Amino acid sequence: MTQPLFHAESYLKEFEATVTTVMDEGVVLDQTAFYTGGGGQPTDSGILISSGQEYQVSGIKRVDGQMVHLIEGDLPSQGSTVTGLIDWNRRYLLMRTHTAAHILCGVVWRDYGAQVTGGNMTPGEARMDFEFENLTAELAAEIEAKINAEVAAERDIVVSNLTREEAEQVPDLVRTKINLLPPNIQEIRTIDIQGLDMQADGGTHVANTREVGAVKMIGHESKGRINKRLRIALEE
Repeated sequence: MTQPLFHAESYLKEFEATVTTVMDEGVVLDQTAFYTGGGGQPTDSGILISSGQEYQVSGIKRVDGQMVHLIEGDLPSQGSTVTGLIDWNRRYLLMRTHTAAHILCGVVWRDYGAQVTGGNMTPGEARMDFEFENLTAELAAEIEAKINAEVAAERDIVVSNLTREEAEQVPDLVRTKINLLPPNIQEIRTIDIQGLDMQADGGTHVANTREVGAVKMIGHESKGRINKRLRIALEE
């Protein structure tokens, strides 16, 4: 099983690993800093270097429970040592975007009590769906201002691991309309934007809300009677 280094250190840009399995589409490593996808956040890309040769990693795919680093063409051999380099500009933008989405969720839950019904992101942009009955342009602008106030508050973001029993004692830890935590998961990773919001999450985030930068509300739309979508983008 591949050890996910990104869970312990989101800012890890380079790592050493051993190729444990070679498949048609790529290789499996004993450990990786490449984010393997989930929670709306896409997988990382970058390169692997072994014996002076570079291999372009386009993403990660789960095959039979294994995390396969997707590589076209030649592959490093099984048992070889590789150096992994994350496409850091893309990863850091995704970290900022994911954190902005958490701030949005925290503000909407705190001030309007609306649960999340869906979400997705690309580098620099995110969309989140909420259980709102009514959503106006004025309300979207109000939420945008509140998001940026939380960014300006420079709140620290703390990653923790709770046992399932501990997690079940935290009110509203799972904010989605449908509880997405499988019953077999016994350790829950949490993201705590201190003073604003704590949620169960497996993605990568920045260490302080100030790193997110200015957030712009770029759209809102109805996706059903009580399902409304908000779209945000980071301003450079």
